[in-house]
Amino acid sequence: MAVTRVDRHIRAPRATVYRLLLDPIAVAQWMVPTGMTSVVHEFEARAGGGFRISLTYDAPTEAGKTTARTDTSHGHFARLVPDQLVVQVVEFETADPALAGQQTITYTLEDADGGTLLRGVHEDLPDGVPPEDNELGWRISLDQLANLAEVGRIE
Repeated sequence: MAVTRVDRHIRAPRATVYRLLLDPIAVAQWMVPTGMTSVVHEFEARAGGGFRISLTYDAPTEAGKTTARTDTSHGHFARLVPDQLVVQVVEFETADPALAGQQTITYTLEDADGGTLLRGVHEDLPDGVPPEDNELGWRISLDQLANLAEVGRIE
């Protein structure tokens, strides 16, 4: 199982970035790669609280992990430290053993250069997800998070 690491400097305070990591309306806007739409079905932002999110490909030719065009995942918040840390345990809803299993996603927030350094670590990435694809999706999503934190909208 692979690990993906991504750092992103965001020109906004840690409190702003932390809030956007835990706001379901914001998550539906930023945690979605280009060419997909997002639906947040459940999102209880507290330690032990659950979440369920679906990402659907806009192009009918793209293959989803859960259904023909959709990736649905669910999980829970394992640990939350205000303005510092978000740890999620997540898994795809899939019948494909190459995509199955629990993954851990950790966001660490640090003060840096008048803003926030967000460090993302995605552990236990299933063998069926190419690490380079996962990293690209993370970079796109974190760019959108940065835009939302810095200018109040996704550009």
